[in-house]
Amino acid sequence: MNSAWQVPQHTVTVLAPRRHDFALVIPVINEGARIGTQLKRIAALAPPVDVVIADGGSTDGSLDFENLSSSGVRALLVKTGAGRLSAQLRMGYAWCLDEGYAGIVTVDGNGKDGLEAIGDFVAKLSDGFDYVQGSRYREGGLAENTPFDRHLAGRLIHAPVLSLAARHWFTDTTNGFRAYSARYLRDPRVAPFRDLFAGYELLFYLTVRAPQLGYRVTEIPVTRRYPARAPAPTKISGWRGRVDVLSGLFGVALGRYHPRCPIFAPGTTALKRRI
Repeated sequence: MNSAWQVPQHTVTVLAPRRHDFALVIPVINEGARIGTQLKRIAALAPPVDVVIADGGSTDGSLDFENLSSSGVRALLVKTGAGRLSAQLRMGYAWCLDEGYAGIVTVDGNGKDGLEAIGDFVAKLSDGFDYVQGSRYREGGLAENTPFDRHLAGRLIHAPVLSLAARHWFTDTTNGFRAYSARYLRDPRVAPFRDLFAGYELLFYLTVRAPQLGYRVTEIPVTRRYPARAPAPTKISGWRGRVDVLSGLFGVALGRYHPRCPIFAPGTTALKRRI
């Protein structure tokens, strides 16, 4: 792993050999039965990706090695250091780049996304795109039972602010179903492997930085379904969570996360084991 990358402390359990040129990174924390169901759906679809779980420290027993292996998961990474979602993603992306993957697809582990689109993301990466954003609002996409406040914030605040900063129009920037090329993530002008990315900032930053640097960017239609008669599965709750998201959003838009220098303090290494 690049010694200049700042990656949270974590453990790695490799469950299967590499089979594909692209990886699917799924960030999770205490997703319960949802992640098991999702992994079975992915296994049934058999998309051309190796599945990597980026766990934030689950304690609900949902990531049993036997169940992960039976669902075709290649590796389980468990964050033991500081940080939230962005730290999990830095951990997962760094490991995948170190393994030599040509690109990475990311999807949430809470069962809201139409997994049939995984192959479409891979196809776009294979065609030379560097950032592929999934959008429920593109023609062919579907937004089902989206909470009104989330729909309003995404359409009227989030997407316009990041689109203006990126100088490229996006329609669904809150959607975590997306993909990146390895060359984009490795670019020192992007430098995603920094400890200042701890909350949700990294997702917003990678949306903005790709068009700014002239990388090939596109959106593809996806499905996102919220449960009709149950609380929305999310880790963003209360006013504090919303304020944190908005703070990261406007910080990215104002350029606060742009790297000032391509060299950073060394990150930590992972404790590895293979079974």
